[in-house]
Amino acid sequence: MKLKAVIGKLAGASAGGKGQHSAETVEYKGYRIIPAPYRSGDQYQVAGAIEKTTSEGVKRHDFIRADTSPIWEDAVAIATAKARQIIDQQGDRAFK
Repeated sequence: MKLKAVIGKLAGASAGGKGQHSAETVEYKGYRIIPAPYRSGDQYQVAGAIEKTTSEGVKRHDFIRADTSPIWEDAVAIATAKARQIIDQQGDRAFK
């Protein structure tokens, strides 16, 4: 799948597009985690975004992981955990 299509799916999922679930944003260590799993066949692909408001504006890091789940809520939980891991390991470097 092309990156542009994947980003489009992330945007549609986080905006609660037709037939899409919408997860709540989670605040963590000054960052916003936006879980956005999307349907891929009979599974949900773990994906989401990390945002942070800085003096330069809002910075955003979109991520997609190889993890999948047949249950949307589980994919949201995994995406949230993965985002926390990215924040803990990379902090602001995730935005480069």
